[in-house]
Amino acid sequence: MGILNSILRAATWWDGQTLNTQFFTWRNGVKVGEDAEGNIFYQSKDAKRRWVIYNGEAEASRVSPDWHGWLHYTYKDAPTDAPLAHKSWEKPHHENLTGTAMAYAPSGSIRKSGGNEKRDYEAWSPEG
Repeated sequence: MGILNSILRAATWWDGQTLNTQFFTWRNGVKVGEDAEGNIFYQSKDAKRRWVIYNGEAEASRVSPDWHGWLHYTYKDAPTDAPLAHKSWEKPHHENLTGTAMAYAPSGSIRKSGGNEKRDYEAWSPEG
């Protein structure tokens, strides 16, 4: 499985870092911090480039607003150095679940009811 894993890491980017990214990060990166998801954030030694190495699937919505602001140079300091003040009404960050089994389904939806619940609409059928 080691050879297959090495080939996949050389050719794919959507599930962790590729070998080239790992080598670039090793040579040029300085670890800045890590978030609750396990994503690791880096910047270049000259502080001109910033990037994230995802823990698992490369899905941008998994990056919290604090780290997103740092990655896009909205904030000069990383959230580990200068945490942002959060309001009491702010909810914790969650990734976008659209397209997954955990996505929102309103009441009456086919996905939510599973066929057991009365729907709030009449389904069309070609016979009727």
